[in-house]
Amino acid sequence: MYAFIEGQVAEKQANELVLNVQGVGYQIMCTQAALSIVPAKGEYVRVYTWLSVRDDALELFGFASKEERSMFFHLNAVSGIGPRTALNVLNSMPLKDLTLAILTEDIQMLSRAPGIGKKTAQRIALELKDRLSKDSAAFSANLPGVDYAPAATDAISEAVLALQGLGYTQSEAAMAVSKAHQQGAGDKADDLVRLALRGMMKG
Repeated sequence: MYAFIEGQVAEKQANELVLNVQGVGYQIMCTQAALSIVPAKGEYVRVYTWLSVRDDALELFGFASKEERSMFFHLNAVSGIGPRTALNVLNSMPLKDLTLAILTEDIQMLSRAPGIGKKTAQRIALELKDRLSKDSAAFSANLPGVDYAPAATDAISEAVLALQGLGYTQSEAAMAVSKAHQQGAGDKADDLVRLALRGMMKG
């Protein structure tokens, strides 16, 4: 219902923000990433939002970016996870690390989030791994300047888009995946992502 709200900062607390929009105060439960970019009281800011509608309450949730909000949607769709728990998961680690933890099924890292046990972490990885890959693939089907054998194209495309989901540009991701493929990472997206990340960290 509300794609974003832009207004004057009225209050800022540990996990909450109040924006004054033409005399109306919007109380927004925000991620730590969103709160970190909020300016001083009286200044203007845009927060990406989602409205939770329940029988007993209406709650606004705020995010630093469209990508962070999209991850919230994914987490909230996992069985047994509500909006507040999804917010806790987002606050437990940077978005890049969370995306990587899901793609690589790192249950230990996912379990660090408050309210997330091992079984729930496994469910997150199981339900979201393919969904994140499919969503990424919807943004781009072509990688400019890179030529691969047809059998490897899907995995390479998935790996590049996964890296883009972690915040790398398309050119950075394509170059890193290309190197990983040339080094014999194989035709599995997970293997390509791991080797590509290793190469970028060294570089």
